[in-house]
Amino acid sequence: MNRSEINRIIGSAKNFLAEKQFYLPPWAFWGIDQWKTNTDRASEIIENMLGWDITDFGSGNFYSRGLFLFTIRNGKHNVDKKTYAEKIMIVEENQETPLHYHRSKMEDIINRGGGNLVIELYNADQNGQPDTSRPVNVKTDGISRVIEPGSEVILTPGESICLEQGMYHRFYGEPGKGTVLVGEVSAVNDDASDNYFHEAVGRFPTIVEDEGPVHLLVSDYGKFL
Repeated sequence: MNRSEINRIIGSAKNFLAEKQFYLPPWAFWGIDQWKTNTDRASEIIENMLGWDITDFGSGNFYSRGLFLFTIRNGKHNVDKKTYAEKIMIVEENQETPLHYHRSKMEDIINRGGGNLVIELYNADQNGQPDTSRPVNVKTDGISRVIEPGSEVILTPGESICLEQGMYHRFYGEPGKGTVLVGEVSAVNDDASDNYFHEAVGRFPTIVEDEGPVHLLVSDYGKFL
């Protein structure tokens, strides 16, 4: 991805978050100089990968297959006491996050407003593949339901779903319903070792530096700080 595209996506995200009255912490808006001044004090942010996170999953087409995320809080296994994480995400109509599951993380995905979020579900079988024969037992807002493998659950604003470990999920914004503001509340998040995609994808983008960063991504910390 070009840095100029990432900067544009961040600008659009700021506008959408403001429209939905969702507010980020002050450090979200730091530039590189402020980061360098505050690196020691902000060690938890850097080490636990909090902040701006934009990916096209290696597709080369962010709006077809991609995701905007901002990690607000997160712990780190065997390092600190925090056992939970929280993210805010923006999902466009027909913008796919590819099929994947987690072995460690359990998460609630919440439609915080805007359009509808479509989630396709399977269980992972003993070989880590989508199980096409076994129904999926899942809870939406604490209510149990059983769906056929590969079926879709549609979350309207205010609705949520609990995704347990080993539950394959793929999601996108429902066409014609608008951009979706999506929350995630979960156990500690580890993108380096706990994302199991059904197909090979790139979790973090390869960035062409055609201009300077407006804000650092979580994948930029090692490069700039």
